[in-house]
Amino acid sequence: MIHERIHDDAVRSGGATRVLARGDAAYPAHLRAIPTAPEELHVRGELIEGDALAVAVVGSRRATPYGLEVAETLAADLAARGVTIVSGLARGIDTAAHRGALRVGGRTIAVLGSGVDVVYPPENARLAEEIVARGALVSQFAPGTPPMPHHFPTRNAVIAGLSLAVVVVEAAERSGSLITARLAAELGREVLATPGRVTAAESRGANRLIQDGAALALGWEDVVGALPEQWKACIDTRETIGAGRAAAGAGRPAAGTGDRPSAATRRVLSLLGEDPVEIDLVIERSGLGAGPVSAALLDLELEGRVRQIEGKRFVRVGRG
Repeated sequence: MIHERIHDDAVRSGGATRVLARGDAAYPAHLRAIPTAPEELHVRGELIEGDALAVAVVGSRRATPYGLEVAETLAADLAARGVTIVSGLARGIDTAAHRGALRVGGRTIAVLGSGVDVVYPPENARLAEEIVARGALVSQFAPGTPPMPHHFPTRNAVIAGLSLAVVVVEAAERSGSLITARLAAELGREVLATPGRVTAAESRGANRLIQDGAALALGWEDVVGALPEQWKACIDTRETIGAGRAAAGAGRPAAGTGDRPSAATRRVLSLLGEDPVEIDLVIERSGLGAGPVSAALLDLELEGRVRQIEGKRFVRVGRG
């Protein structure tokens, strides 16, 4: 019955699919290096060399508002610095992580437990198309394969294999995200978790990971700090020269370079004050659209001129 329901709920999606054999140069190097790597990967979208700098953000399908906010913010902060966000397109934390990366114009990869032309859950069909435009949908399962429950542990192994580190944001004690974390640890990848309320069932798995030795992730700095040195250097270089920021804003100058703020950034800043303003209202009042507003807010946050508070609301900091 569960198998039939999942199959019936899935949405078929069109678009070209590329097949990468394990021996192909374009096959992800981190994944190829593990013994259980799939012999073939089916890809919609594009995998690039820069996707080697990847972090997985995973967690509960039944996420709380707190968990969703943490996952989206963490993914956005990492993506803005050139890190590719890997997740599984599931409801809850996975969806928030993909959205966070896309919000700042970053790259994200969704690993599916179905064919890349079969989107599950169905409400993520539009999100899947956005991911194809800014990253890739990836699966070891042939096109047309339905999302069956026994596919997802295998899917989790691919998530771990693609990533330098796995961050768990909210997970119950019996959670697929914990399988991903365990597989990542077995592969020698970094495992981190964000803390949650000790009374919340959704946080018990993540809290237990921390208790058992996973690194504590309070923000993007903790995640970057856990990466191997050669990858930290890549992030530092991207941040210095602004290449990571190019992904977030089509070649805009990096914050702190002394260049004159763009017209969009000045416009967004003029709409903010001491009282919190929701991002949707900033978009409406500025007339700039969601992408430019998100990019401008990110610039202003990094410069310390704007602060984001709960509920995707923003306040101006100081008089600058």
